[in-house]
Amino acid sequence: MAAAQRITAQELKKRMEAGEDFTVIDVRNPQAWASSEVMLPEAIRVPIDDLEKHLPEIPKNKPIVTYCT
Repeated sequence: MAAAQRITAQELKKRMEAGEDFTVIDVRNPQAWASSEVMLPEAIRVPIDDLEKHLPEIPKNKPIVTYCT
């Protein structure tokens, strides 16, 4: 398994605009998600506390980017 790598929001935006194929998982807690103006297009919304039970829903054939605060 590859080591986890951190990227900035600007790098994520650049990669999205370049058409890079990856899955975005938004793991912010419900309060942070509800109060945010940022909703990433096509992101899978899974609170971090529920991540394990949602693992079958996450594609395994491409890189994954998690978004948190």
